[in-house]
Amino acid sequence: MRLHANAALTLNQRKKMVMSVVAEHRPVSEVAAAFQVSEPTARKWIKRYVVEGELGLLDRSSAPKTVANRTPAPRVEAIAALRRMRFTGPQIAELLEMADSTVSGILKRLGMGRLGRLGLQPPVRYERQRPGELIHIDIKKLGRIARPGHAMLGGAPARAAAGYHRRAHSHGWEFVHIAIDDATRLAYAEVLDDEKATTAVAFLHRATAFFARHGIIVERVLTDNGSAYISKAHAIACRQLSIRHLRTRAYRPQTNGKAERFIRTMLDGWAYGAIYRNSTERTAALDGWLDYYNHRRRHSALSRQTPARRLNNLLGAYS
Repeated sequence: MRLHANAALTLNQRKKMVMSVVAEHRPVSEVAAAFQVSEPTARKWIKRYVVEGELGLLDRSSAPKTVANRTPAPRVEAIAALRRMRFTGPQIAELLEMADSTVSGILKRLGMGRLGRLGLQPPVRYERQRPGELIHIDIKKLGRIARPGHAMLGGAPARAAAGYHRRAHSHGWEFVHIAIDDATRLAYAEVLDDEKATTAVAFLHRATAFFARHGIIVERVLTDNGSAYISKAHAIACRQLSIRHLRTRAYRPQTNGKAERFIRTMLDGWAYGAIYRNSTERTAALDGWLDYYNHRRRHSALSRQTPARRLNNLLGAYS
């Protein structure tokens, strides 16, 4: 039973108070004073006990039994149907000529307050069983660092004093090439100068060598449809390495979801996780962060194991 903060009587106290009157035949006024409640309150609980027994001593809902302006059930069903068609709250309110606040309250009550994937085909989640059965590869573009960030320089006056102006020139881009094993989440990454086919091919060779050092033979790689990955050079490299190349469906980046998830984790933990004086300093920190990711960071998707521990377990199972 949930009681408000200033409740004078708990359930046991109510029982004792009622029994003092019913069983011991003590005066109501005397019992009310002893339990520090008013006489009308004491009579209320006594009456409920006489009529309903101990169930009558439980708290009752304060919600009204009927609400004159409650939205009719057919209208609520129409709101839910429109929501499943991915209409926003304001769109539903405009279409049905209702207040935004009313529609919002109904959607929250129905558990449909957030659109998310509501009304969409549920995502198909998968996980390969063998290390190396599928390697996800992707590229993330990062701006070069030529000066400390806002967090180091402080507010606008400090940035102005430091000579930073709004029309600062671009210092170009760096490209983080990543590869992550589907079964173990063991990851490899490099910061390179571009995303050309020759660069991607060279990264593929180094990535397969990295996984080979950990006992993983790469069977398949999954990439998007970027120009580097649909090139003849990349196709030749895959044949030389005896790797089957798979590509994601057009406009479906979630097909390569493990790479996308790793990139978000990498950006939070490494790229944006500290203040770097320049790009060289940021690049130098990548190896240390990868070591942490592979050997010390526990993954909920791996039953709280690290990628290295998962790899050892799977290699033992398939050896």
